[in-house]
Amino acid sequence: MKVFKTVGLLQKKLMSIDKNRSIGFVPTMGALHKGHLSIVKKAKKENELVVVSVFVNPTQFDKADDLKSYPVTVDNDLKLLKEIHCDIVFIPSVEDVYPENVQSSNFDFDGLDKVMEGAFRDGHFDGVGTVVKRLFEIVEPTRAYFGEKDFQQLQVIKKMVKKDNIAVQIVPCEIYRENDGLAMSSRNTRLSEEQREEAPLIHQTLLNVKKLFSERDIKYLKKMVEDIFKSNDILELEYFEIANTSTLLSTNNKLPNINYRAFIAVFAGKVRLIDNIALN
Repeated sequence: MKVFKTVGLLQKKLMSIDKNRSIGFVPTMGALHKGHLSIVKKAKKENELVVVSVFVNPTQFDKADDLKSYPVTVDNDLKLLKEIHCDIVFIPSVEDVYPENVQSSNFDFDGLDKVMEGAFRDGHFDGVGTVVKRLFEIVEPTRAYFGEKDFQQLQVIKKMVKKDNIAVQIVPCEIYRENDGLAMSSRNTRLSEEQREEAPLIHQTLLNVKKLFSERDIKYLKKMVEDIFKSNDILELEYFEIANTSTLLSTNNKLPNINYRAFIAVFAGKVRLIDNIALN
């Protein structure tokens, strides 16, 4: 496994590789867990070379405290990646990724960025688009891999790639879960013991919504979810939406031949957890 800390050295290495070899790219913000590793393993199966970036991107944090509290575990990240035989790890500095200024570009995502996460995290998806586009320019991957836990982010990146004609295939990866159903996240390590015991309720609620989706209307399901979290003293519901999978627009009415997905964001103290599930 080779580790590169500058754009120049990474690109020099990539330029020395046969252009016909496929490159799989897995962008991460570090604090790696089994969910990340499952994505890297998928990329290894589908490509001749895999590059993993570890970079905590400042432009996608709308709150300075969230950026400061984001876990940084580079030594452990490298250990985990070495164990699964990752080919190349890229750990750049902020100055290397943003040589001119640390500022987001403005993107037109056709409204995908204005709902759910975008409604609660101002400028978040402009920050995501900025760093992902920059990393694509640096690595020039054949395929790039993103987890479906951040499903809205996945759709936003697909939109950017299409609109900007970027020559990369975006590959979605299934949500990797703990044994009790909680979506695996770097944030889970910040949960207290009591919060961790309650957190699986998020996925259990989504499963109940999926089970009832064909027979109950959406207003009923939304009220059900709100009531579930109102009765819980540990978890606080930020939002629950049922949305068109393609447009991400929320709805109160089910239409035929439309795929729907349920999205949820919950606070456990100061820790914010998100999850989603396909409904039909």
